[in-house]
Amino acid sequence: MADPAFGHVVIVGIGLIGGSLARALKAQGATERITGVARSQQTLDRALELGIVDAAMRDVSAAVRDADIVVLATPVASINALLAGISASLPEQCVVTDAGSVKGSIVDAARQALGEGVSRFVPGHPIAGTEESGVDASFATLFQHRRVILTPLRENRPGDVALIRTMWESCGAVVSEMPVDEHDAILAATSHLPHLLAFALVDFLSARDNQREIFANSAGGFRDFTRIAASNPVMWRDICLANREQLIPLLSEIQAQLSSYRSLLETGDGLALEQAFERAKRARDELPGIVAASLGLPLEEDTGGVEE
Repeated sequence: MADPAFGHVVIVGIGLIGGSLARALKAQGATERITGVARSQQTLDRALELGIVDAAMRDVSAAVRDADIVVLATPVASINALLAGISASLPEQCVVTDAGSVKGSIVDAARQALGEGVSRFVPGHPIAGTEESGVDASFATLFQHRRVILTPLRENRPGDVALIRTMWESCGAVVSEMPVDEHDAILAATSHLPHLLAFALVDFLSARDNQREIFANSAGGFRDFTRIAASNPVMWRDICLANREQLIPLLSEIQAQLSSYRSLLETGDGLALEQAFERAKRARDELPGIVAASLGLPLEEDTGGVEE
C-alpha cells in the first residue's frame, strides 16, 4: 500500500489481537501513526520498545480526540464501558470498530453509549488467535488467510463499513458480513461451546484423585482436544456470559447427544455407535475443504487456528 490509507489509528488494548493488528498495519505502511492505549504502563512501554505503536497513552478519552479509526481490542466485558467513556471525545468523522467475540451485547452498549453516533460504529470480529496473550505474543501475520466477520448496523454509512473492511484486508484477512444474531449463534456453536467443553473436561479430570496419573499418561488426542483450555480464563468467562442466551440451548442439546451415546453404550449397540462416529468422521473430513473454499484458498493451505 503506497500511501497511508487509514490516518491516525488508535488501538485500545495492545495484546495479542490489538498488537498483531498494529504490527500488520505497520508492516503494510497503512497508517500515518498508531496510538496504543492500555491500562498497564508496562504494556505500553513494551509496545513502544517493540516499535508496535508510535505513541502510548493510558487515557483513552485523550487518545481518541484526533483519531480517524478507533479499534477496541479489549476483552468483551470492558468494551461496553469503553464505548461510554469515549463517546464525548470522538471526532465527528472517526469510525469505531471492535474485535469482540460476541456482538449482540456490544451493539446494545454502542447504541446506548453513542446514541445517533452509533452510525460510526462498525462491529467486527477477527476469527484468529492463539492460546498466548499479551503484547509479546502478537505477530504481524496473525490475520493472514483468517476470517474477519463484520456485522454492519442499519445505521452504518457504506463508506465506513468499506473502510473497516479495507483495514482488515490490508492485514491479509478474508472479510465477510452477517447479521449480529447470526454471528452470535454461529460463534456459540463453533467457538464458545468447544472452549466451554474443553474447560469442563480438564476441570472434571483435574478434580479426580488420580489426576496426576491421568495427565501423565494422556495421549495426543487429549492434548489436542483440550489445547484451547489453556486460553485466558477471564476472557472466556466474559465471552460465555455475554453469549449465554445462545450457549445455554446448545448445552442442553449436547447433553442430549451425550445421553444418546450413553444409551448406546449401555445397550451395547455397536452398530449405532459406529454409525454415529462415521457421521462425525465424514463431517470432520469435509471440514478443511469447506473452510479453504470459504476463504478462497487451496485445500492444502493451513486454515487452522484458535478462535478469539
